[in-house]
Amino acid sequence: MKKIMFNDKYGLTQAVLEGRKTQTRRIMNPQPEDCSAVHRKYVSAYWKDKPMSLVVNEGGSVYCELCGYGAKLEGGSIFRLPYKVGEIVAVAQSYNSFYNDECNPNLFPNGAGWTNKMYVRPELMPHQIRITDVRIERLRDISEPNCMAEGICYYGNYGFSWDRHSKCFHDLREAYAALIDKISGKGTWESNPYVFVYDFELVKKWE
Repeated sequence: MKKIMFNDKYGLTQAVLEGRKTQTRRIMNPQPEDCSAVHRKYVSAYWKDKPMSLVVNEGGSVYCELCGYGAKLEGGSIFRLPYKVGEIVAVAQSYNSFYNDECNPNLFPNGAGWTNKMYVRPELMPHQIRITDVRIERLRDISEPNCMAEGICYYGNYGFSWDRHSKCFHDLREAYAALIDKISGKGTWESNPYVFVYDFELVKKWE
């Protein structure tokens, strides 16, 4: 089993566990090579002047649905999807976030995971999600309903934000843009990278 991490600083793990976040965007890193130049070689094709349009096949490979070329990383290797539709993935949490503080951290195989969720074992996580859909988009193609699925909430007259203690915005997309710049670095929204878009559902919870 794999694990997936959500940002705790901005409350996104909690949003997943509460069912407020059912979608996540992960930047394709590095970005795929653009195959638009290949399109122009097909002079009789209706899509010869269209930009690259990436999709994911059932095997998890990424390719352009117009020319059929596999999306390539620098060096020529083909992109593979990190998580596939139907896959069950553990939501990473530090051990001390769900065990009693008096519990001995030495009981866990990897002591570093007591406070750092990068080192936890997926099978010990109390929460799991099932990937229900995956697609590839440019970041700024996100719709307003998808901003809500990403965890942006409406706080009445205050506006939209990822939590009630942070700055609110009058526009959903503006709120999401501010959030992604905080998570992935200033200028991320403006650069409009290709992203994997995962829809998911919470499937397991310890009582």
